[in-house]
Amino acid sequence: MMQRGRWRATAAGCRLMAAMVSLIATLSAGAGAAEYPDWRGAWSRFVVRGIGGQPSFDQTKPWGLGQQAPLTAEYQKILEDSIADQAKGGQGNFVEHAQCLPAGMPFMMVATRPLEFVVTPDTTYILVGGSDHYRRIFTDGREWPKEIEPSYSGYSIGHWIDADGSGRFTVLEAETRGPFKGRRAYDASGLPLHYDNESVFKERFHQDKSESNILHDEITVFDHALTRPWSVDKKYVRHPQAHPDWVEAYCTEGSAMVFVGKEAYWVSADGNLMPIRKDQPPPDLKYFKPTPR
Repeated sequence: MMQRGRWRATAAGCRLMAAMVSLIATLSAGAGAAEYPDWRGAWSRFVVRGIGGQPSFDQTKPWGLGQQAPLTAEYQKILEDSIADQAKGGQGNFVEHAQCLPAGMPFMMVATRPLEFVVTPDTTYILVGGSDHYRRIFTDGREWPKEIEPSYSGYSIGHWIDADGSGRFTVLEAETRGPFKGRRAYDASGLPLHYDNESVFKERFHQDKSESNILHDEITVFDHALTRPWSVDKKYVRHPQAHPDWVEAYCTEGSAMVFVGKEAYWVSADGNLMPIRKDQPPPDLKYFKPTPR
């Protein structure tokens, strides 16, 4: 009887121990789950003194030709022609965005207006200013789809990394693929990406180690208009206010530019059509009857 009682006590102890081990494992799993970084707020592009105010892909260099992009000869010519056309009042290789089409990747990451990062376990959203431009970076473990619907922002898959073993996620790595809608440019000078729209972007987002209000986007572009991959470290600065306001902004609202065919014109304050460059021809009015005099 004593042996049997001792056995019953031991079995009960084992069951209790098993329950405690299970509870500890559950708590440990919860405690060990990495936390996400605090990227709340409004992030403006980092402006380097002496570079000028024009937003560029590489923030450490002037825009346009000053970017010294590793372009092929064909696409270097497209850039030079774009800048020459803009000097005359035209839009150059930036005409699609002038027509209020989305700029797409990578121009949308220039942060002409502050960016907002919304981090969830399955998706990190990047909202561009107060407009309707946004990105989704999926971090739910999905595979690349067999077919990708063309878009301006591309299809992005990423994963979080605990880079310093602190139990907290500190780095978001992402890859963005096309096919893209285009044409697209790096900046408003018309610095071109290849017209085949098959760009690939690899990014590594992380806060600065010495200043949490600086966010890095180390981005590398793989594009057929380049002679080699082009890598830059884009930086953003968090606004000091705790609760930033997001002003609604749409390119189509209040625009005075009108396109007739491939030609762009301005609408004056009195409602008349005006040329945007010297000696620009008027639009073809062959479908309109002359106004009786």
